[in-house]
Amino acid sequence: MKLSRRAEDYLRIIYEIRKEKGRVRIKDIASALEVRPPTVTEMVDKLRRKGLLIYEKRGRISLTEEGEKLARNVKDRHMAIVKLLEIAGVPGEVAKRDAHKIEHIVSIETIECIKNFVRKMEV
Repeated sequence: MKLSRRAEDYLRIIYEIRKEKGRVRIKDIASALEVRPPTVTEMVDKLRRKGLLIYEKRGRISLTEEGEKLARNVKDRHMAIVKLLEIAGVPGEVAKRDAHKIEHIVSIETIECIKNFVRKMEV
């Protein structure tokens, strides 16, 4: 399923918040992405219509099986690039910020090569 950069960002953030807090709410996502709650509600509804998450009005947000799979892929891609940049000497916060931009433009083949390289460097 092809998603916009923004939709991928939302899935990753929802995944990360759930791992950290155990539950996800609109205000958590808004805070993490530095956007207003109505903006989050709009994207959450779009992702719900695509079958990627379950949203109970004024309640919890959870990823469907497909949403979880996509979110994990986005998170893995992001972390591989962060680690590569850190190996290259880029400071942590800068690496995270730059990885956020890079992760959306590189091919799957490039990501796989980066993952393999990072694994070799971590051994």
